[in-house]
This record gives sequence, C-alpha cells and structure tokens, in this order.
Amino acid sequence: MILPLRDENPTRTVPFITVAIIIANALVFFYELQLGAYLEGFVKVFGMVPNNLMHLRDPSALITLVTCMFVHGSIVHLVGNMLYLWIFGNNIEDRLGHLRFIFFYLLCGLAGSLGHIASSPYSTVPTIGASGAISGILGAYLVVYPRAKIQTLFFVVFFVRLVTIDARWFLLVWIAFQLVSGVSSYTLAGSGAQDGVAWFAHCAGFFAGVIGVFLLAPRRLQREE
Repeated sequence: MILPLRDENPTRTVPFITVAIIIANALVFFYELQLGAYLEGFVKVFGMVPNNLMHLRDPSALITLVTCMFVHGSIVHLVGNMLYLWIFGNNIEDRLGHLRFIFFYLLCGLAGSLGHIASSPYSTVPTIGASGAISGILGAYLVVYPRAKIQTLFFVVFFVRLVTIDARWFLLVWIAFQLVSGVSSYTLAGSGAQDGVAWFAHCAGFFAGVIGVFLLAPRRLQREE
C-alpha cells in the first residue's frame, strides 16, 4: 500500500478554496456525529442513489449529485480524502485560479457520480464522499505536474519505507489500481461497488480531471520540469 504524505511543489497563491472545501467537509462530518439514530436518514437524503436518478421521480434528487460530495461515512474516509485534497488540490487551485477551481472540482465530482451511476444504475445504496472530485484533481496533477516529487509512505505488512517518487508514477499506479479494482469488482460481484467502494466514480473523476484541466487552463499547461 502507498500513502502520500506531502509533495515538494510550492504554490504561488493561498489555496483558500481548497481549505474552505476541507473545512466544509469536516463541519458536515462533525454534524453527522451528532445525529445518532438519524444519521441513516441523513445519508439517504443527501447521498446519491443511482436508482433514484435513473428513474428521477423526484427532480430534487438531482441536488444529491453535489451534496454527496460533502458527506463521509467514517473518520478514515474523511481524513483519507482530505489528505489527498490538501496534497494535490492546492497546486491545481494555484494553476487554475480560485473560481475556475471551484467549477473544476464540482465538474469532476459530477463526472464521478455519473461514472458510478453508469456502473451500478439500479443500486439503491447511497453513495457518499468526495472521492470523484478529488480523483479529478489527481488526473489534473498528472497532466500539469508529472515530475513533481511526492513523499510517499510505502508499506507491506511489516515492511515500511518512506520514499520520494515522481507524481506521474504515483498517480499512474493509483489509477491502475482503481481500474483493476473496478473491473474485478464488477466482474466478480456484478456491480462496480459491491465491495463498498465506488471504483468507477474514481476512474470517471480522474479522466474528467485530465480533460477538464485542458479545457479550463489551455494556455497555462506547460508541464513542470
């Protein structure tokens, strides 16, 4: 398993949108902790349910394509997503600019949700988490900063080592793992999220980020050496 700890890629501007998104996610999670028995109902209302959107009897269900990005199922889920957002998001915000970054983040999150719907169209399980949007940030980072150095914790059972690798290798391994896991989950269980992870949301968000960063910053994509 590999876990990114930080990147060696300074920013020129203060990433206040990235910070604001992290704070928003944390506040929603702390609110969830207060709900007790009402938490399940909260997740059903604000989580994205593919079956509801496929049939769309209630147009208000469309808002869950956005609200699901700010709901998390556990502290591990939250911290893991926010760690990736902080490491990679500040540089993408720096490159795109604050306003474009907001649009980019939501676009990738939407793409992730649509990817999950396409893989599990009749699922009645609420999908939550910022993974689709953050995956888009990873895709953009691969395009813009392929040679940036990522300090990574590599561990297998009792073997633990801190290594520094190029972002391109870290991110290519990451997306390869998502694709293999998604295909395996779909093939073995008949759905892209039977194991509790919306793998195809990650994949769709990632490739949306690769494309989206070209569309939103076409003149500023000289690769970092």
